[in-house]
Amino acid sequence: MAEESDKIISDTDAAMTKAINHLETELVKIRAGKASPAMLDGIMADYYGNPTPINQVANVSVLDARTITVQPWEKNMLVVIERAIGAANIGINPQNDGVSIRLFLPPLTEERRKELVKKCNAEGEHAKIAVRNIRRDSIEHIKKLQKDGLSEDAAKDAETNIQDTTNKYISLIEKHLAAKEKEIMAV
Repeated sequence: MAEESDKIISDTDAAMTKAINHLETELVKIRAGKASPAMLDGIMADYYGNPTPINQVANVSVLDARTITVQPWEKNMLVVIERAIGAANIGINPQNDGVSIRLFLPPLTEERRKELVKKCNAEGEHAKIAVRNIRRDSIEHIKKLQKDGLSEDAAKDAETNIQDTTNKYISLIEKHLAAKEKEIMAV
């Protein structure tokens, strides 16, 4: 029984780590005034009838702090990629020069910065909910083990361990959000 409770605790830790990794991925997509190729992650272009990520049909690079260039490997993909970026509604208008697409990031206004912070906080709240759901499921597993013969002390220790893990990951989420907010609000 003790091995099963240890497995539940390690599975809890692994699942919470995945929630943190997802939060980090989502926060990278939120632009903080400086260009990043990750801003185009998740945008799909129609590549011969198949939706394909832009970074798989073009070279995506950062020219300077406010400019991203997208250079398709096939010239006929220029218009398709330009349309996909426009349809993604990321707040940037693509500029096609016949060879590559340039994305100029406008400077962020104070109001836009506050909106981005709200968006970050919403992502953080989703991550916290995920972590709490993982905690709830793990504690339910521990209680089932207790009904099947796990001692009460071992169950309490496991629940305490799960709660400590949850607290650790919630504070990690808070740190990520604070760092991203600082990055966004820096002028």
